[in-house]
Amino acid sequence: MSVSENWVVYIILCSDGTLYTGITNNLEKRLLAHSLGTGAKYTRGRGPFEVLYQENVSNKNNALSRESQIKKFTKIKKYSLIRKKK
Repeated sequence: MSVSENWVVYIILCSDGTLYTGITNNLEKRLLAHSLGTGAKYTRGRGPFEVLYQENVSNKNNALSRESQIKKFTKIKKYSLIRKKK
């Protein structure tokens, strides 16, 4: 498969103040899925959402690794990452 895929690691702020970290190769479509309740189980009923962070990643494996790394961060460290990106 020689198709170039662009992946995004993202952090969204849920309406209850929690943060959700995920990956996708189509952020707009994924956010719509979250809003419709067909995205991640965690985000169901927690909308509306605000994208606080997005990081472009070269491929799915790297995106999965980066997502895993960020999910282990404390909330404070996640907000620090978000501030650095802005």
